[in-house]
Amino acid sequence: MNPGRSVFSQIVDLYPKYHFDKLVQKYKGDFNTRHFKTWDQFLCMTFAQLTYRSSLRDIEACLLAQPQKLYHMGINGKPSRNNIARANQRRDWHIYFEFAQILIERARELYHHENPISEELNSTVYALDATTIDLCLSMFPWASFRKKKGAVKLHTLLDLNGSIPSFIKITDGLVHEVRILDEIMLEPGSYYLMDRGYLDFKRLYRIHLNHCFFVIRAKKNLKFRRLYSSPFDPVSKIRADQIGVLEGFYTKQDYPEKLRRIKIYDVKNDKYLTFLTNNFEISAITVAELYKNRWKVELFFKWIKQHLRIKQFYGTSFNAVKTQIWIGICVYVAVAIIKKKHDIPFSLYKILQILSVTIFEKVPIYQLVKNESYKNIKLEDPNQLTLFDY
Repeated sequence: MNPGRSVFSQIVDLYPKYHFDKLVQKYKGDFNTRHFKTWDQFLCMTFAQLTYRSSLRDIEACLLAQPQKLYHMGINGKPSRNNIARANQRRDWHIYFEFAQILIERARELYHHENPISEELNSTVYALDATTIDLCLSMFPWASFRKKKGAVKLHTLLDLNGSIPSFIKITDGLVHEVRILDEIMLEPGSYYLMDRGYLDFKRLYRIHLNHCFFVIRAKKNLKFRRLYSSPFDPVSKIRADQIGVLEGFYTKQDYPEKLRRIKIYDVKNDKYLTFLTNNFEISAITVAELYKNRWKVELFFKWIKQHLRIKQFYGTSFNAVKTQIWIGICVYVAVAIIKKKHDIPFSLYKILQILSVTIFEKVPIYQLVKNESYKNIKLEDPNQLTLFDY
């Protein structure tokens, strides 16, 4: 990253332009377009995410206020709100979806071996969950959810090495979480952490047959017959460690093999939690710690909702919403790459704060974040959620 380039240009340098152009060709993103190209749209939306612009008019006003800097930002087309709105509505969102996958793979390579429990198990650990983004049904009629309410769901498989999403699918609000298990490419030897919403024994058995491990919260009405119990430390939070089989008429057909049931006492919340797993080798404490790590996917959802523009949208079409979310994911991953490459000790939120107010400055990012004046910046909310800063 050259010191003579703006902060925005240095961020853009992280994006592999060759792969982006290939995707534009694949989906004909620039077909019959002379002025406002796909790359222009991507850069304008990236700027909007980094600086948290509230509307298309806001994006237009900020960019056109710096006309002499647009060329150096890489924006050649006029960033008018009509051009951006038209591009978001018509240009295929798959361009940004596939580009995000390229960035995610690069980030996952950088954050390999970041999670202590993954290191201990010598396996990749994933957390699977979904979050709902509420929409107005009258403005987003395609986003079916409830009678008078629309929504989209963000289904995410989070690699706990660096909290990088390895799989994301955006659906309308009616799609149940458990159906996403059919679309995930399972990695033998990996661990999948899930809450009770994914308790489908036919699908869990598929995970087992693919030589993967799962840890999932059990439902209270689960019919389970204990075969024998394993010893455990009574002083620990473990209250039971049992091997058994399912007793329900359908469940025992869907999952005909043995399962391990572990019961723990959560002192902090004063309640008992019961987990199921198909791993019989690791300790009961490790199973409990694995499930505790599942919280990171919920933290990821809360973080991106607070700090990226994915709750309020610049367009109302299905294509515009998906475009905005996928470009938001690209920005998230790019900032995560910056953090790792420059070994920045700040949280992602703090890095975004710094980048948002210095976006046009011509200072190398590694010098910017090492500036002593930024080290004393305090978050406005002392309970502010952070990622990469546990």
